Amino acid sequence: MKFFVDTADVSEIRSLAETGLLDGVTTNPSLIAKANRPMRDIIAEICEITPGPVSAEVTALDYDGMMREGEHLRKIASNVVVKLPLTEAGLRACKHMVNEGAMVNVTLCFSAVQALLAAKAGATYISPFIGRLDDIGQDGIELIADIMEIYGAYPNIKTEVLAASVRHPVHLLQCAKLGAHVATLPPAVIRSLVKHPLTDKGLDAFMADWKKTGQSIL
Repeated sequence: MKFFVDTADVSEIRSLAETGLLDGVTTNPSLIAKANRPMRDIIAEICEITPGPVSAEVTALDYDGMMREGEHLRKIASNVVVKLPLTEAGLRACKHMVNEGAMVNVTLCFSAVQALLAAKAGATYISPFIGRLDDIGQDGIELIADIMEIYGAYPNIKTEVLAASVRHPVHLLQCAKLGAHVATLPPAVIRSLVKHPLTDKGLDAFMADWKKTGQSIL
């Protein structure tokens, strides 16, 4: 499973990239707004930090506008993935951009049939939103299961499932067990994955015993 970080905070991305565990980055207009810097500058800097896919989202809602913005975003760096909304115009733009050699992430997916349409449009990634479905009383993980089942039934589908709106480690565990190709996680969730109270307890015990020996490795 590939790990993407969902943020436009360059310092967080740089820190996580240094761990060697980061495979890519996703951004959206809300995350860009929080960064309070020009979008082009942010995306260009992120693309320099990581060679992996970096999703940059269009803001146009019409096909022509999406095509123009997508072309602009692709010129920033070769690893830019154009992020398009799951609308009729977005799917049309997806099909044309993919035919032109672009990588495309179709976002805001909330149903399995939407995911099937994105695959038919040739999307590189489909982003189903788990947490937002949970928020309204639906089972976001069930959506991942449905998409994986449908995609698995058709070997010609190459679209990767990019689990989004991941709120906690259990979401990630469930997605991994279902075989989701990618999960995009907020920095805090990524950092929480390494934590376990028994790891901390064991390490404290080892250090206490080592101290008693009076030795030094160096």
